[in-house]
Amino acid sequence: MEINGLPLHAFVVHAAVVFAPLAALAGLLYALVPRWRDWLRWPLAGLAAVALVAIWVSYLSGEEVEEANPTFYTDPTRHEMLETHQSRAGILRLSVTGFAVVAFVAAWFHTRSGPTRVVLSVLLVATAALTFVYTILTGDAGAQLKWAGYQS
Repeated sequence: MEINGLPLHAFVVHAAVVFAPLAALAGLLYALVPRWRDWLRWPLAGLAAVALVAIWVSYLSGEEVEEANPTFYTDPTRHEMLETHQSRAGILRLSVTGFAVVAFVAAWFHTRSGPTRVVLSVLLVATAALTFVYTILTGDAGAQLKWAGYQS
């Protein structure tokens, strides 16, 4: 799919790169700053939903970009960069999905305390950190792939 001649992937990756780290930050704050939980409950769920959609649409639209660029296969360096980007995107897709599920459950069981709160907080911190790190790694690999060989 294209928008004004540009692949959809070029647009949605920007949403993914913005909303996934914002959602991860909201998740970390929700889990680690108890007095902010009431205020962060719905922003966390909303950001997690937007990040989930943006990452999945980026992932699926990336396959179209791959098919449209034969140099990804004829140039060994670009092919290696593509494999790195795809590998990281696969991990990101799973981490943001897990993060979103945990964020939704944490928002739903917002008033729970004890072991439920502790388990949800630990899972939220772990999946938020993984999402944050893999958003950066995947974005960097994609930028390296896109701009490989470009001379300013």
